[in-house]
Amino acid sequence: MLYHLLVPLQEYFSALNIFRYISFRSASAAMTAVLFSFIVGPWIIKKLHDRQIGETIRTNGPKTHDVKAGTPTMGGLIIIGAILVPTLLFARLDNIYIQMMIVSTIWMGIVGFIDDYLKAVKKSKKGLIARYKLLGQVSLGLALGVVMMLHPEFENLRTATTFPFFKDLVIDLKAWWIYIPFVIFVVTATSNSVNLTDGLDGLASGLLAIAALVFAGIAYVTGRADFSQYLNIIYLPSAGELTVFCAALIGASMGFLWFNARPAEVFMGDTGSLALGAALGAVAVMLKKEFLLPFAAGVFILESISVILQVNYFRYTKRKYGEGRRLLRMAPIHHHFELKGWDENKVVIRFWIIGIMFALLTLTTFKIR
Repeated sequence: MLYHLLVPLQEYFSALNIFRYISFRSASAAMTAVLFSFIVGPWIIKKLHDRQIGETIRTNGPKTHDVKAGTPTMGGLIIIGAILVPTLLFARLDNIYIQMMIVSTIWMGIVGFIDDYLKAVKKSKKGLIARYKLLGQVSLGLALGVVMMLHPEFENLRTATTFPFFKDLVIDLKAWWIYIPFVIFVVTATSNSVNLTDGLDGLASGLLAIAALVFAGIAYVTGRADFSQYLNIIYLPSAGELTVFCAALIGASMGFLWFNARPAEVFMGDTGSLALGAALGAVAVMLKKEFLLPFAAGVFILESISVILQVNYFRYTKRKYGEGRRLLRMAPIHHHFELKGWDENKVVIRFWIIGIMFALLTLTTFKIR
């Protein structure tokens, strides 16, 4: 918004020229997101607390989590606000990348909000039925895929993606009926992965900040002809604007972490985790870096894999031995380490360290090819 309002005035006030630069607007978006969280966060937490919108702890979870019962949930409202306000202020709103990121965040934020509302307010144990939640994720992936197929911005790369570690390797999936399901899978899998990871104080928000920082850097170099040519990656002229969104995502995650660090004053709930996961997946899709997600979002992926392995191993052993056996003490894997005796803070910090290592590995893929 400020770009559209102030840049035309630069001929009268030359200092306003600074709003043309993505670097300035990205830094401003990150700082605004943090400040928004600090200012609005306590008010939202108080409202959630006053309305007794608290977390229900599952009975089969770690016993150390029983003390968290009643902690306000739906804190994702803080995150979504802290993403959208800076994005609307500092990003170019005529940019298709920004438009789709706003839609993606709001879309899955609404789905997550309905799920949290049913569980926390209506006291429904299951919340939103799983197939309806999946429908929200699939419909978002479908909408994103259709936009990629039809919008002129992606004319030469509609069904293309890139593969890490291989120089100049652009994979064209050719047909829309292959590419769109691929987009749906990426968005759905990432959204669910973040949702599964959100089980310890500060874990998901910290990892999101790390992953968003990686994609902020990727977006910036992808949108610059000189950097993309030097690194031999796809050049997307308008994609640099995603740096502003990713910066807002970093600031929102850090601002929320202020309240979500142990002992958490608020949980993001599905309102936050589904929206953040969908946003992360959508960024990867729009930057044509879907195959970098297992690196940049490595911990999220491992969390999902741990659940898949646990469920399938239990089913296999039940068929073979007549009794289901567990591969892990509890899934997702962060609970496994808790039950092994690790303190919650130790699990979170060590997973952050692993997330940073994955982030560094992601950046090396641009030169190790």
